[in-house]
Amino acid sequence: MATINLAILLPFIAAILLFLFCRNIKKFHIGWIVLIVPAILFITLMRQLPQITKGNTIINSTSWIPSYDINFVTHLDGLSMIFGLLITGIGTLVIIYSIYYLATERLILQFYIYLLLFMGSMLGVVLSDNLIMLYVFWELTSISSFLLIAFWFQRKGSRYGAKKALHITVLGGFAMLVGFLMLYNVTGTFSVQEIIATIGQHKDHPLIPAIIILVLLGAFTKSAQFPFHIWLPDAMEAPTPISAYLHSATMVKAGIYIVARFTPVFGGEAIWFWAVSVVGLITLFWGSLTAIRQTDLKALLAYSTISQLGLIMTLFGVGSVSLHPNLNIETIIYSQAIFAALFHLINHSTFKGALFMVIGIIDFQVGTRDLRRLGGLIAVMPISFTIAMIGSFSMAGLPPFNGFLSKEMFFTAMLQLKDFDIMNIQAFAGMFPVIAWIASIFTFLYSMMIVFLTFFGPYNEQPDVKVEEPKLGMLVPPIILSLFVVGIFLFPNVLGDYLIKPAVASIYPNITDDLIGDIALWHGFNTELMMTIGIVIIGIILFIFREYVRKIFILFPRSLSFDTLYNNTIVKIDIFAKKITNFYMTGYLKHYFAYIFLFFSLVLGGALLYLDAFSFSLAGDQPVDIFMWIIAILIIVTGIVILFSKSRLTAIVLNGFIGFSIAMLFVLLRAPDLALTQLVIETVSTALFLLCFYFLPEWKPFVIEKRKKVIHIIISVSVGVVFTVIALSIKSGRLFESVATYFEKADELAGGQNIVNTILGDFRAFDTMLEVVVLFIAGIGVYTLIKYKKDKGADKVED
Repeated sequence: MATINLAILLPFIAAILLFLFCRNIKKFHIGWIVLIVPAILFITLMRQLPQITKGNTIINSTSWIPSYDINFVTHLDGLSMIFGLLITGIGTLVIIYSIYYLATERLILQFYIYLLLFMGSMLGVVLSDNLIMLYVFWELTSISSFLLIAFWFQRKGSRYGAKKALHITVLGGFAMLVGFLMLYNVTGTFSVQEIIATIGQHKDHPLIPAIIILVLLGAFTKSAQFPFHIWLPDAMEAPTPISAYLHSATMVKAGIYIVARFTPVFGGEAIWFWAVSVVGLITLFWGSLTAIRQTDLKALLAYSTISQLGLIMTLFGVGSVSLHPNLNIETIIYSQAIFAALFHLINHSTFKGALFMVIGIIDFQVGTRDLRRLGGLIAVMPISFTIAMIGSFSMAGLPPFNGFLSKEMFFTAMLQLKDFDIMNIQAFAGMFPVIAWIASIFTFLYSMMIVFLTFFGPYNEQPDVKVEEPKLGMLVPPIILSLFVVGIFLFPNVLGDYLIKPAVASIYPNITDDLIGDIALWHGFNTELMMTIGIVIIGIILFIFREYVRKIFILFPRSLSFDTLYNNTIVKIDIFAKKITNFYMTGYLKHYFAYIFLFFSLVLGGALLYLDAFSFSLAGDQPVDIFMWIIAILIIVTGIVILFSKSRLTAIVLNGFIGFSIAMLFVLLRAPDLALTQLVIETVSTALFLLCFYFLPEWKPFVIEKRKKVIHIIISVSVGVVFTVIALSIKSGRLFESVATYFEKADELAGGQNIVNTILGDFRAFDTMLEVVVLFIAGIGVYTLIKYKKDKGADKVED
């Protein structure tokens, strides 16, 4: 199997090995073993970087379900390289950080297993070329992130945040799956690269608008875009290493990746441009505004992440205009927005990862993240202050940090929108830079809040807590990220030439390097710089009067928030589901059978009538001899007699007689294999009935209302009639070739002479496997219930 395919599988293999062989390691922290995995993956990807920089792509394919065009195909190009390096590089630093942050954690093995599952899933998302494989890994990220967010499951907030994230992202994933299937219906392929190459032939297909909306729903929910952003702040209940990994560099970037990857497919479409850019712009503004309302540092970072993701999404939306059929990429301005989006995506991962880690350090050392209880930490935590200052000033877009460069490029892209005379953009072009500028003021404001409210002012000494810098090992990862923040500012074109330009070329397949441009540290006293100066001046004023600024939230009461809407919806759904369940879950097996039989009778009988599918013909049928008639009559009579049985023993014997009579019919119909199988099953089931006979309650006669008797008779007769009619129709009016030829050649095709064995083990092996899986899952459930002990932390779980 090729290297890239193995790279995706390596975290999953490592997770299995951890579970099997590392459960009793106590001599050293297990994180040092886990660290090997992302480090190897990072080095593996870096070794491929020279090929990618030259414009080459690496494609590996492993056959999986070729008959349905579903194969394990990986595609490494400039775009997936950026995401792959972020996933593995930030992952390496997060594991180092977690070794110290979670040094005393009891369930550390589960933590690293979940983390590896997530890492492998994210790599699968960004490296998969097959839509179905991409979706499988997409949902695996949702499941593994659920486990990570709920890692401290004793906390009510952790469980709530995990379920909320799962609800929203999985629903978006389902929508995206429908979009993928529709896209396959349009293009005839699941390969992303083939879709990009052939989509020009299908631009006028009527399904394209619906596909765009469905795919974007998946992207927006995963990347916390408005109004689906509400899951991200509650996900901050996860341990800080998870927040630094999932919510700065990986999971929230998965939706960004989908938008970037499908820009060559849908770019140039008006609905794609307006949906991506407007939703991104609203998210940018709302996230930055809401961030200044927060007093918890992690919640503030959560909303700042929402805002920054909106910024990146806006840039991808604006950049998609360049693929409009009426435009030719002839100048740098057309690729500027996409270039800025990728640049800021990398920058955001560096400064936001550092900020999450330093906030975790403050929480770890001080015991609180509440801005109202913090202050003066610069005196006791100077290194942490330096990291926080670098990260915050970069997020605010100040020099000499990388965020300044990408923010200036963002402003440039917003200002250049007025030059696009298509899709009615010019009518609204002024809205984009204005909203972007206002949102950037709020970004500056909350960035200053992080630095000055946490590290300056009077020192609020915490009782019984000695506040100091943590161990060096916990400081190393954020220090490395901070060095990247400064280093990228000083040498931006190293990043631009080796990573961003190949990624831009992945989105614009026909672009050349001279049309991508370079990153300049100084552009002169232009409009963008004036906008930055205005941001700093107004931002400082708003910081001084921040308490008055916060009064604006009177206009946005929490009772009218999307969080409240989500919570009320969940409550209403629970109430409705409980009413429905109480209505039909009566506790009587006869009612459940009645529901099942009535449903099948109505659906199948209705389908027969609607499709006019009934047909009946005795032509070519084998004559029924006297012995078959006798057995058939005996079966009918016995079935009726069971209804009037006075004891359970009589009913069991009569039921067994019916089963053995059916076996006799198989013998007469020259089907000895079926007869033997029926005899074994009937013998075992009858024996089990008799063995349980002693423990069953006494068979007491009970009175049934006449109305219910009539209903039961109607259901019973309708079931018999419907299934008899279906059997006759199937026999008399075959629409497809008989499968009997397979059974006749069972020895040749499956290597078995017993037809029952070949059906179960070969012709219907997949069905048999699923039945075994169901039994296995049921067995796990039974085992868990038997082994469950309430004293295992149950008293510590928050209600």
